[in-house]
Amino acid sequence: MENCEPLPGGDPEVDSGGAGGKGASVSAVHAVLRVAAYPLLLAGAVSVGAAALCLDWDPEHVSPLFLLSVISYLTVLERLIPYRRSWHPNAGEWRWYGVYFLLTMVASAFAQYLVSAVVSEVSTRESDLNLWAEIPAALLTGSLASYLVHRLGHTNAILWRLHGVHHVPEKVNVANNGVNHVLDIVLAQGTVQLALAMVGFSRDSVFIVGLFVAAQGYFVHANIDVRIGRLNHVLASPEQHRLHHSTDLSEAGHYGSDLSIWDHVFDSYTWRPGREPVSVGLGDPASFPRTGEIVASLLHPLRRAKGPGTGSA
Repeated sequence: MENCEPLPGGDPEVDSGGAGGKGASVSAVHAVLRVAAYPLLLAGAVSVGAAALCLDWDPEHVSPLFLLSVISYLTVLERLIPYRRSWHPNAGEWRWYGVYFLLTMVASAFAQYLVSAVVSEVSTRESDLNLWAEIPAALLTGSLASYLVHRLGHTNAILWRLHGVHHVPEKVNVANNGVNHVLDIVLAQGTVQLALAMVGFSRDSVFIVGLFVAAQGYFVHANIDVRIGRLNHVLASPEQHRLHHSTDLSEAGHYGSDLSIWDHVFDSYTWRPGREPVSVGLGDPASFPRTGEIVASLLHPLRRAKGPGTGSA
């Protein structure tokens, strides 16, 4: 890990802990959390995956429990080491985000159902690779599919009217990671799952990769003052994803939410140490309904465009 001083644009109140020894103790705890938070998250994903395989746990039970644990862990960290306190959700936003989260879960399940139906028809056989060779291959395959469909969501005017719903909030935090149009989730997750299924990766490898991807997806959206240094060139991070939500398209990029290597390959990598967005959200907020207008957001793709056709600005 690289140095852990507060980011230039970070919250000046983060380390306030009172006078004397108490303040120093609080600052020390915060410093440790900034370094340890991400390794602990990765260790948790590995431990749960290994235990599930060794003890033959049912993935259909493990995956949602793991996801809820990740969300809870990151939500606590947002309170302890926030990047910006102003990005914490208010009471109204928590309600909206909860509805979107449930819709996202339903859309994810529907995408899985569609993929299962397709695969049952084409009868794709499973890979003959050893599991430990299969896991990185499945991760690279799924990550590439995710990158491509995500980038298309920003560059195709029709798909942007779906994906743009996710970019409406003017803050980035764990809770609004679930703010999505249901069709965008069906398309994105269905594409990734179909790619993995058509190659023929085993159920175990897809399960293990799924745990990592779920953890990464919420981690990159977390409003936490954590940096991962040179690992940014391999793994996605909050530092990069905040830029992805920037209203300045010249620095946005970063379509990978698990690995960052495809951003390097396809020239959409813009992060450098200390770089952060001035503002996040839409450059033309009137081009989409506000996040709290849930029904209007879901119907938005059916309405005539009023603003920029693509991008997050």
